[in-house]
Amino acid sequence: MQPTVIITGSSSGFGQQTAVKCAEKGFRVIATMRNMEKASVFRSEDLSEDVKQKIEVWQLDVTDNASIERFKEKAEQLDRLDVLVNNAGYAVGGFLEQVPLEEYRRQFDTNVFGVIAVTKAVLPVMRRQGYGKILNVSSVSGLIGFPGLSAYVSSKHALEGLSESLRFELQPFGIDVALIEPGSFQTNIWSSGMKLPEEVHNPSSPYASYIKGLWSALNEESRAQPGAVGDLMTGLMEKDRLKKLRYPVGAGVRTNVLLKRLLPWRWLEKAVLQRILGSRQTEGGKPDGRVQHS
Repeated sequence: MQPTVIITGSSSGFGQQTAVKCAEKGFRVIATMRNMEKASVFRSEDLSEDVKQKIEVWQLDVTDNASIERFKEKAEQLDRLDVLVNNAGYAVGGFLEQVPLEEYRRQFDTNVFGVIAVTKAVLPVMRRQGYGKILNVSSVSGLIGFPGLSAYVSSKHALEGLSESLRFELQPFGIDVALIEPGSFQTNIWSSGMKLPEEVHNPSSPYASYIKGLWSALNEESRAQPGAVGDLMTGLMEKDRLKKLRYPVGAGVRTNVLLKRLLPWRWLEKAVLQRILGSRQTEGGKPDGRVQHS
């Protein structure tokens, strides 16, 4: 019987790429997405008929209780469930003072509580069969903070801690949990997927010049194609067991994480702020008044 994988947030980016790669390897793929109009990505002429036939699209909004319940009912009817990929997510941009508290809640609803809800829905199936893999798509932002992305960064840090605990809980049942930690890739989370509160665009904001430098730094990041993440995840799916918790992927990710662990915090802080603020960064390591005041 062909292995079955469920992938959330599969309408684009890592989710879409991984769904196609899994189908090419012979998996039965259940690709879930909030907006079913985007299911057309799996009817592309670029895909073979064999791949198309192996991909089944389910509607799922990971933040909606009724949608989760419908998903759970369908999942419980599966003959087998080998892998769950928790990929659904988005990013809120802006400085903490600018971002409404409700936006932080929405960020966590998708990136953290959505993962919890979907995982709880499939765990009875995996426990009964005595095996399974859960791949939680985190980010280098789950390991390293960055200014102007505190909502996103904190949600990914929460996902890291959640996954550590969950791995301990599920190992005795033959279920592996792993974190996929991509660096900078060309996905729509940094374009159409980035949510920016109105205040972020306010030229009179005390953070205006800081934001300009931040977006410039983000745009300078080298972003690879998302296929590498799909290759990593499909490769992990084919392993008998996952011996590691964390799987970083992308240029410079391992180096950046190592530098954070080894460098004194003041050095790391100065390097980040100088990159964003440039000549406006003082020797004392504090932004000057043009950043602090409007």
